[in-house]
Amino acid sequence: MTAEPAPATGAISRPTLADVAARAGVSASTASIAFSGSGPVSDATKERVLAAAAELGYGGPDPRARSLRQGRSGIVGVVLEERVRAAFLDPVKIQTLDGLTEGIAPLGAGLLLLTDSGDGGGPVSIDNAPVDAVVLIGCSPKFWRQIEALQRRGIPTVAIEGAPGGDIPEMTIDNREATRRGAEHLRDLGHTDVATVTLPLDPDRTRGPLTPELEAACTVDTTIERLRGARDVYPGLRAQVAAASSIEEGREAGLSLLADAATRPTAIIAQSDLLAAGVIQAAEELGIDVPAELSVIGFDGIRVDGLQHDLTTLVQPSVAKGRAAGEAIVQMLAGGSPKSVRYTSTLHVGDTTAPPRAR
Repeated sequence: MTAEPAPATGAISRPTLADVAARAGVSASTASIAFSGSGPVSDATKERVLAAAAELGYGGPDPRARSLRQGRSGIVGVVLEERVRAAFLDPVKIQTLDGLTEGIAPLGAGLLLLTDSGDGGGPVSIDNAPVDAVVLIGCSPKFWRQIEALQRRGIPTVAIEGAPGGDIPEMTIDNREATRRGAEHLRDLGHTDVATVTLPLDPDRTRGPLTPELEAACTVDTTIERLRGARDVYPGLRAQVAAASSIEEGREAGLSLLADAATRPTAIIAQSDLLAAGVIQAAEELGIDVPAELSVIGFDGIRVDGLQHDLTTLVQPSVAKGRAAGEAIVQMLAGGSPKSVRYTSTLHVGDTTAPPRAR
């Protein structure tokens, strides 16, 4: 079950600071100082102003109006699903950021990397960062909270996957169709007992066997679409949920699926190349030969340091997706309405898949 559709993004009557001041019974200047925290205002007055803002759904000064008065901040925000250090260990994120940097080059803007902790009161967060526009990485379990926060602030937004709906342009790939092609490759090889290791499904990053309850609570469109693609070919396949796209998470999931020889699958579809590398590591620890005893498919088409295999994987154009997102930001800030773009992934057959060994 995917997340509920994003709120409509058409033109709406946006509450102003003057509305907040009137509701709180203070002057506009006092409301402005209370909201920004830049001057001497009593705690009681500040609380009254913030309460009025919450009642009216006022998220702060309109960044577009402010840019007309003061010029733009020259910053484009990028919201990551994990800590920055973890993001820079993921080649997909690096490729996407490289493409995004190319795409926004005409703006002469810098990138501000934001991790969504959900703490809107932090010094710099998605709720208050001084940015001209934001790019969301849609694999985040907190994607819908991020969409709501940015719409509340009126920040121009582009999503890299996530199916935001409304007027938000999305740069995406054929997640379901691509995974189906990978599963069909395994079926053509003769595999009938196949499992999958998924990306996170929920904001708590629950790890373990996929349950109907966890699937029903899924907030990550990419995860559920890749799961559907595998089920198109293997309707009853087992699924193990990882807490992140990392080698260690893939290893933990792989050990869970492979430890019992009696129930061991002959192939595993991993929803990222890093997870696939972890599954292969788990197989090696258990003395299981890849691909003679276990076939493994990934998703991304990246080079994983330390992996001694040519991984069979679905290759996605990460740089192109990032570049398209950047170009869409440029168009939006110029007053345009960019269209969503959907890319096609390709199956690369390496040396990690083979026909199943007779049992």
